[in-house]
Amino acid sequence: MLYNLFFFLGKLTVPRIFHYISFRATMSFILSLIISILSGKKIIQFLNKYQIKENIRDLGLEGQLKKIKTPTMGGIIIIIAILIPVLLFARLSNIYILLMLITTIWLGIIGLIDDLIKVIWNRKEGLSGKIKIIAQSILGLIVGITIYLSPNIVMYENEKIYKQKNRENFCFKSIQTTVPFFKNNNFDYRSLSSFMPNYRTAITWMFFVIITIFIVTSVSNGSNLTDGLDGLTAGISAIIGVVLAILAYVSAHLKFATYLSIMYIPGCEELTIFAGAFVGACMGFLWYNAFPAQIFMGDTGSLTLGGIIAVFAILIHKELLLPILCGIFFAESLSVLIQIIYFKYSKMRTGVGKRIFKMTPIHHHFQKGNDDVCAIVKNPLTAISESKIVIRFWLIGILLAALTLVTLKIR
Repeated sequence: MLYNLFFFLGKLTVPRIFHYISFRATMSFILSLIISILSGKKIIQFLNKYQIKENIRDLGLEGQLKKIKTPTMGGIIIIIAILIPVLLFARLSNIYILLMLITTIWLGIIGLIDDLIKVIWNRKEGLSGKIKIIAQSILGLIVGITIYLSPNIVMYENEKIYKQKNRENFCFKSIQTTVPFFKNNNFDYRSLSSFMPNYRTAITWMFFVIITIFIVTSVSNGSNLTDGLDGLTAGISAIIGVVLAILAYVSAHLKFATYLSIMYIPGCEELTIFAGAFVGACMGFLWYNAFPAQIFMGDTGSLTLGGIIAVFAILIHKELLLPILCGIFFAESLSVLIQIIYFKYSKMRTGVGKRIFKMTPIHHHFQKGNDDVCAIVKNPLTAISESKIVIRFWLIGILLAALTLVTLKIR
């Protein structure tokens, strides 16, 4: 908004420093951090006043019952802390920023409705899973179709093609993405439609939209499943946000993109500002969400954070790096899937359902420890404390983040 205001008043009035992405991204991060910390206290007081608290199921976990009085819907703090800096420092005419704003608001509303149903109507299941998936799929459809139709979303394989296309005054739309360990560091979705050469373009874009819907849905739900320990999802999301900021910056820089053999995506540098706000909001939220949590983010936050990460990665064509970068989310989701499949399979074979993990998502497996009380007394290390699990998962998240960046130079 400030950038657009200065531009509206005339280019001569635009402070030179506002032309630098690094300055606006840094200011976005700082302002987001301050907003989340300052607004957090007021929002917690409001939620406590109206008894908007988390419905805690008794799973037999240590310290679980102490969380019954903890307010939920703290994702409101994160959303506010993201939107205000982005509206102030980003170019609102940028298509990438518009898509990220739509993602934040859309999933924020879905998560908020889900939390309100749980709290006000006392329905623990909240919105049905089908409605959530439909809402996430609609968002994925919007993103995929916009990437296909918008003339402002273009990309170039390298500097040579960029200069050639510019001379021809031609908008180059491609369905490629960065993938590690490939010879040219890129994967072309067109290879998926080679069996229908006459309709290759249409089939390729159809595949891309379907993949976009799948990624948005899976990452958003993975984030939601991860949100079971104080500070876990917020901390992991902040780490992922830093990597996405770096990837957006190098993708928008012609020389860096050429050096790293990734697609050059003009205009996506504005996403660095959004990423700055995203990281600041997550870190500021940890002020109140770190163990012992004063507030939970609820689905308002967890669904939104996962959706933001997914759409951001898709826009900069790094979605195939998400299994590495979001390895924690992936492991949490996979543990639930394995548990369900194995339980049903064993029940079908033996008549008695068996479990691989003590409890899922997998962070509860480590938290649960040994069900035998005598064993826990003899060996307290069988059950790991909540704060230790969170810190260890953060460390794994940092390792995965570093590995994601390293893969850019692995052919």
